[in-house]
Amino acid sequence: MLMLIRFEEFLENLKQVNEQILAACEAAGRKRDSLKLLPVTKNHPVDVARYAWEAGLRAVGENRVQEALGKMDDVDSALSWELIGPLQSNKAKRVAERFGRVQTVDRIKIANALDRYAGEAGRVLPVLLQMNAGRDPAKSGAELEEADALLEAVLNCDNLKVDGLMTIAPLSGDPKVARGTFAALRECRDRLSSRFGVELPELSMGMSGDMEEAILEGSTMVRVGTALFGQRNYG
Repeated sequence: MLMLIRFEEFLENLKQVNEQILAACEAAGRKRDSLKLLPVTKNHPVDVARYAWEAGLRAVGENRVQEALGKMDDVDSALSWELIGPLQSNKAKRVAERFGRVQTVDRIKIANALDRYAGEAGRVLPVLLQMNAGRDPAKSGAELEEADALLEAVLNCDNLKVDGLMTIAPLSGDPKVARGTFAALRECRDRLSSRFGVELPELSMGMSGDMEEAILEGSTMVRVGTALFGQRNYG
């Protein structure tokens, strides 16, 4: 079974993460309220989603569709679930119906599927375009050269609302690698926003190990799991 962190431990971790975020915001000359924290609950018991809710956090991130669906009914229905892992077309219907936002739209095929099912569900689904800004073959996301075509396709979807972009930096011991990745995403966003005349306010970038670099490069949302909930241990 999964090992569950105690609520008191989580609160202490949350305090430390918020202190790191505040310090990075101050270093970047930014206000703390310009950045949101998305707790990542994947591979943890549903209790940690309840912890997040009780601590005043109103959204959580999950990588796997089935895992998230299995947790959703066991927490407050007002908690929003954001998909931050790869999405296959055969799961697009349930995602369009149940998730608050999808951060991993990286193909026109996925965008069209979500658009169709969101329309059938009578809702407009917020999405982020996932870009492989670090050009890492091990990471998901559209190539930077594909960004224009992908954004144009999503803008033509009546039932999708594009909020911005998302990326995952390559694994590296060199902070410059992450920072360069995040800078590339920000520059891509700025160019797209200018070309298409649309606001793309959300830059979801940065995780437990590289959130300071992300904040320095303009992240508006960091996705944090390990630093909040500890290692995903199996017993």
